[in-house]
Amino acid sequence: MDATEAASKLEQELEEDFHGSTVFRGEVSVVIPDSRIKDALKFCREALSFDYLVDLSGIDNMDEEPRYGVIYELYSYQYGCHLRIKTGVDEAERELPSVVDLWPTANWHEREAYDMFGITFKGHPDLRRILMWEGYPFFPLRKDFPLAGKQSDMPDVAFSESAPLEGGPFVTSPTSAGTDKREPRSRETHS
Repeated sequence: MDATEAASKLEQELEEDFHGSTVFRGEVSVVIPDSRIKDALKFCREALSFDYLVDLSGIDNMDEEPRYGVIYELYSYQYGCHLRIKTGVDEAERELPSVVDLWPTANWHEREAYDMFGITFKGHPDLRRILMWEGYPFFPLRKDFPLAGKQSDMPDVAFSESAPLEGGPFVTSPTSAGTDKREPRSRETHS
């Protein structure tokens, strides 16, 4: 099976909820409405053997409807093919279902889309900011965010002394556990 065949099978599964596919430079992209995105992704994972979520990224289509979008980059190791799935996100809701239960790698990707665009993922096990500090009132990758940034109250922790790289306060511990268990933790609170 290649990506074109996968897109065709996805179209048969979703029928009228399949909003088309395009091929550009050999890469297949399909468009699915947000109301069926979880069904489509679950079908890709379980029936089409797309066992790896390569990336999930947010997008701001300012002055278009829907304003926001999420792009899922899937890969099948069994068939050696790549499939891109796109969906729109309504500006009023800015919410999609989480796919962490399908691909654990979605954890940090969804957190980043939340942090940078304000897109929330219902059912995410730990949806909190990943790059900006908690309480930061803006979403830096939105197109209406000024290039020079915005004034905000920065917590005092941002101006603390620099930590040594080796054995610093936030380190990962050697382990054979998955990436979802290796998030840097403070040594003082999570030994």
